[in-house]
Amino acid sequence: MQKVKPKKHLGQHFLKDLNAAERIVNLLSRHQNYTKVLEIGPGMGVLTQFLLKKTDYQTSVVEIDTESVEYLNKNFSDLGDRIFSEDFLKMDLTNLKGFDSTEPIAIIGNFPYNISSQIFFKVLEHKDTVVEVVCMLQKEVAKRIASPPGNKDYGILSVLLQAFYEIKYEFTVLPGAFNPPPKVDSGVISLRRNGVDKLECDERKFFQVVKAGFNQRRKTLRNALKPIGLNFEHELLNKRAEQLGVAEFVLLTKAFTEN
Repeated sequence: MQKVKPKKHLGQHFLKDLNAAERIVNLLSRHQNYTKVLEIGPGMGVLTQFLLKKTDYQTSVVEIDTESVEYLNKNFSDLGDRIFSEDFLKMDLTNLKGFDSTEPIAIIGNFPYNISSQIFFKVLEHKDTVVEVVCMLQKEVAKRIASPPGNKDYGILSVLLQAFYEIKYEFTVLPGAFNPPPKVDSGVISLRRNGVDKLECDERKFFQVVKAGFNQRRKTLRNALKPIGLNFEHELLNKRAEQLGVAEFVLLTKAFTEN
């Protein structure tokens, strides 16, 4: 059977461990009863083969690599016209063929390490639609996203994603499970939309405060937030960004906006 050659510039590391692949797919929980799943970067379809066995949702895939698209067309005819040959980061998720822009969807995939953060920022843009994410990425980044406050791994993405998703670190996948083997371990995490429709503060300012706080994470927030015009007093300003949970960042953002 024709194989797809992994491409370094696309960050491709094809999962070859079928047990891990099936385990990842089985983490999809149908949270909020979605019926559409979008897989990012299917490659040679190691996850796709298990997704297509599920009858309670319909799977579509998005793949930037034309060689992989050709492989999928030949070997996964069940996908039909649900193979999007494009860049996920440039996709219009509100206007996907076969998708209703108002219905909930899930995203799954073995995310390329080099763009995983950008994928999550796009997920945040579409948080009202994307109600579940199951993905594999660099273990260090996976741990950071799932990390609670007070932990050295806790960072910008931890706060922004935890504001809208319940996040769980599921399991670790070692380099030998891939072709070619990456130089680091991988981690699988699940994100499920929580009950927060809207933050109790200006969302744009919230993102601004979180980012500024972590840009100088060793400083107290009083000093870290000076570049964005901090000019008020608050007890939380004596802490560092990694010590604050989502609710405390919301409080600080409200105070920032009011002042």
